[in-house]
Amino acid sequence: MKKISFASIIAAALILSACNGNSNKTTTSDSTSMTSTTDTGMNHMATTDTMNHTDTMNHNNNAVATVGNDEQDFAKDAAAGGMMEVQLGNIAQKNSSTKAIQDFGKMMVDDHSKINDNLKDLASKKNVALPSTVTDKQQKDIDKLSKETGAEFDKDYVSMMVNDHKDDIAAFKKAGDKMKDADFKDFVIKTLPTLQKHLDAIQAIKKKM
Repeated sequence: MKKISFASIIAAALILSACNGNSNKTTTSDSTSMTSTTDTGMNHMATTDTMNHTDTMNHNNNAVATVGNDEQDFAKDAAAGGMMEVQLGNIAQKNSSTKAIQDFGKMMVDDHSKINDNLKDLASKKNVALPSTVTDKQQKDIDKLSKETGAEFDKDYVSMMVNDHKDDIAAFKKAGDKMKDADFKDFVIKTLPTLQKHLDAIQAIKKKM
């Protein structure tokens, strides 16, 4: 009886040990499965976020303008002209021998920098792509004046500023009449007095030369 009882105890112990082993394997397997599932889910979320961010960037870069060709053409021309005025204004402060022209150059930098910023904000709102540099012709004028100093620079710069501002005022008025977008019309109305102030100032300088 003792032998049979002892054997039964050993058998029961072996069965219990086997069950515990299977339970541990199952727990480990379940844990591994959960970890794998969690990792897969997180990776999917990260991938989705990255794709969504990329799609958003591509959408912004390829956004279609919400205004017509008249507004787009005007914005591009005004942006290039504004950049030229700022560059020439900086040159005038260095190359001119006349304080009045140096002061005028500073006014060009200050005023046209503000106008340029306002135009950039408006263009961004309307999804209009603006040029990042001046035109080839404008660059040639900038290069020419950058090599001149003193009286030679003053003469050429003043003459250019008179002509440019006459042309700018005429172009702004014409664009204001043609464009249909209310925001661009408002930009024209608010900018014209500044351009007229510039023309009056440079014409007054020219009369004294």
